[in-house]
Amino acid sequence: MTWKRKTVGGFVALVGYMLSPLSWWNDMFVNIPLALAFAWVISLAYQPAFGAALVIGYWLTNVLGFVLLHIGAQQVFSREQRKYSRRDLFKDLAVSLLYTLLIVGLVKFGVLKPVQNYFAKP
Repeated sequence: MTWKRKTVGGFVALVGYMLSPLSWWNDMFVNIPLALAFAWVISLAYQPAFGAALVIGYWLTNVLGFVLLHIGAQQVFSREQRKYSRRDLFKDLAVSLLYTLLIVGLVKFGVLKPVQNYFAKP
């Protein structure tokens, strides 16, 4: 039974890694298409909400990635099966929020900007 739990946990962790911001390539191929689909569904009911729904959908994919990564890693590396607690959820939400604040800070201080602004003359 241990190999089954570890195999399922490994698969869950892999899906979590694919959704998490820890994989640098996932945004273009995984998170943005999922967030776009989420925004399309929301905009069917209320079209002005498209932009906000896109951002929220993107953030939710990252949070889901951290949660699945945490659950899968627990199944693979722990001897006994433990439930995913509220504390674990809050910890994953806090990590996602800190990651989001880091990205917002990098944009605010001009480290991340549109590509044409990198080559503009001062």
